[in-house]
Amino acid sequence: MDETQIASLLKSSELYPIPQSLKLSYGTAGFRADASLLESTVYRVGILSSLRSLKLNSSTVGLMITASHNRVSDNGVKLSDPSGGMLSQGWEPFADQIANASSPRELVSLIREFVEKEEIPMGGGGEVWLGRDTRPSGERLLRAAEIGVGSVLGSVAVDLGVLTTPQLHWLVRAKNRGLKAAESDYFENLSTSFKCLIDLIPVEKLESSRSKVVLDGANGVGGQKMEVLRGFLSGLDVEIRNTGRDGGVLNEGVGADFVQKEKVVPLGFGLKDVGMRCASFDGDADRLVYFYVPSESCSGDKVELLDGDKILSLFALFIKEQLNSIDDEGKETRLGVVQTAYANGASTDYLKEIGLEVVFAKTGVKHLHEKAAEYDVGIYFEANGHGTILFSESFLSWLVGKQKVLSQGSDEHDAVSRLVAVSNLINQAVGDALSGLLLVEAILQHMGWSVQKWNELYKDLPSRQVKVEVPDRTAVVTTSEETEALKPLGIQDAINAEIKKRQRGRAFIRPSGTEDVVRVYAEASTQEDADSLANSVAQLVKSFLGSS
Repeated sequence: MDETQIASLLKSSELYPIPQSLKLSYGTAGFRADASLLESTVYRVGILSSLRSLKLNSSTVGLMITASHNRVSDNGVKLSDPSGGMLSQGWEPFADQIANASSPRELVSLIREFVEKEEIPMGGGGEVWLGRDTRPSGERLLRAAEIGVGSVLGSVAVDLGVLTTPQLHWLVRAKNRGLKAAESDYFENLSTSFKCLIDLIPVEKLESSRSKVVLDGANGVGGQKMEVLRGFLSGLDVEIRNTGRDGGVLNEGVGADFVQKEKVVPLGFGLKDVGMRCASFDGDADRLVYFYVPSESCSGDKVELLDGDKILSLFALFIKEQLNSIDDEGKETRLGVVQTAYANGASTDYLKEIGLEVVFAKTGVKHLHEKAAEYDVGIYFEANGHGTILFSESFLSWLVGKQKVLSQGSDEHDAVSRLVAVSNLINQAVGDALSGLLLVEAILQHMGWSVQKWNELYKDLPSRQVKVEVPDRTAVVTTSEETEALKPLGIQDAINAEIKKRQRGRAFIRPSGTEDVVRVYAEASTQEDADSLANSVAQLVKSFLGSS
């Protein structure tokens, strides 16, 4: 780095001194904190994004300002790599270092060392696309990001305005693939692929299954973008509530995270919605859950929840049905389903019963995504509603080639066409509530199913999660899938003994990534057994590790 570049970094970094005692760590969600503390962090991530772009031959990198399902007073920042995926894990330690550097001189010293180590060609033209959600703090933080990007001389920041997180990932991926990459192209792509799927449904089935879906937009960006998308669509009747325009507060008593955890209706929903098919986005629209108010509900606040596991099961069933209709010419297409240990055991049992390969990955979207990419078609979801479907390039090329030679209107041609449409509709960069909702709606119409019929695929086992404060969480070491504990020695045998006492019992422990806490998950055939199993395992954690 030359003196001019060093001077640029020193001058701009003096504008954003780091708050005292602030210590942050870059994870799946990027950096998150109270928005009032984040300007220095976002400025520094702006620098990081420019360096990432320069490292990757000036490919476009994305920088998103959001705290997703957190309260409105929080905010956060995370990067999208040129592929549309998350920032390479190899760069996360450097992200931590520069975010926590105590002075401008320490910051510049760290950047200088990293640039040399990574052999980053300085002086080129990096490009960073910026997006933000609807939080009031977003605009101020976006300015800090722009100054960070621009302090790496020659790099350019492009402000794309208010977006969902998945939109930014999609746009970055499209741009680096040489495709049209404006927000209108995103909407056009979703609506065109949705229409393809609807057009392949027989008319008699279509008419019997078409009904309204009511959406909870979490008072965030997702509801507002769904209003735009609705203008591009035909074949879908969607009523949107909680857009944030009627005085509602982002993520407060609304949104996918609230509905999934509390299993109650969001604000604005109740007895008037009994039996209706309802869906919830989270604050930045990368999570989706469905729900309905059962007819036996007296108060109208309890819901039947269809979470990420149920969405995954619906997608897997549909994809499998199409693959079964295609002659794979001895190719042996690999369809894989990826879950975490937190997936409800009933969903895993169901997926295995219908003949699917189910594998487990470590908790965290980046681990699931990586595992799903090993298949021709890989489907992953977390119970919280974050997930997507990945199609390998080679399999997709094979499908498109087959589509061209098959007789139009044949069952096989229709099945191939559906899979190609799904590959275009689903956001293959990250979980996307907008594209996910369209795929759920298309599949339900294809099956001729109500939301109640979909919910009957399997019945969730009762479960309980508890956390135990411990002196040192690193004393717990698990297998890579986090389904069994390797340390402390003997604890897994003790957990297994407790599991055997309950019908359909299952339990595991895992250390928190951020605090001295061990998380316990337990499930069993009754809620009473799930609760007692969770408590027994929590006691084992205390006896093996002590309590803080």
